[in-house]
Amino acid sequence: MRISLTRRAALLTALSLPLAACGGSDPAPATDDGASDGGADAGALTTTDMWIKAAEEGMTAGFGVITNGTDQDLVLVGARTDAASEVQLHETAEDGSGGMSMKEVEGGLDLPAGGELLLEPGGHHLMLMGIPEPLQPGDAVEITLEFEDGTELAFTADVKDFAGAQENYAPGEEPDGHNEHDGHDGHDEHEGHGASDGGDDS
Repeated sequence: MRISLTRRAALLTALSLPLAACGGSDPAPATDDGASDGGADAGALTTTDMWIKAAEEGMTAGFGVITNGTDQDLVLVGARTDAASEVQLHETAEDGSGGMSMKEVEGGLDLPAGGELLLEPGGHHLMLMGIPEPLQPGDAVEITLEFEDGTELAFTADVKDFAGAQENYAPGEEPDGHNEHDGHDGHDEHEGHGASDGGDDS
């Protein structure tokens, strides 16, 4: 009888081992390193046709399409890059005199869930201020977008030649050190190029 009980105990122990292995604690879910704590899933945020207008000095602009594949409404509030001392969000709007002028956006740019944010000449765009060295066609610029909820999205933009995007500043919006000959005056809003159209002009 003792031998039978011992064998039965051994059998039960052997059967419990694979069950324990299958019933262990679940592995931690994979996380997206690009998403900050509490932010949206950065993996569902994408960029398309991102490019920067070539410039020798001063400032220049960045364009492209940002797509929000998350189920959360987002607000783009800023950006940063080593290629400029500051990046501002700008818009082009009527200046009250029948013309169009560029000014910094207040409160950020909305990016609704499942929607897109178009950055284009004559519209919303990134403004790279204080370029420390020339940005030549063929260069690549790393930029990180910053959203209101803490989400960040990094991407690489190609530098391209583009004759448009000659922005005028609205009164009181012109930054310190602005050079009227640096290629950002005399913008004709009727040149209206989309991001992909301007990106092909290199």
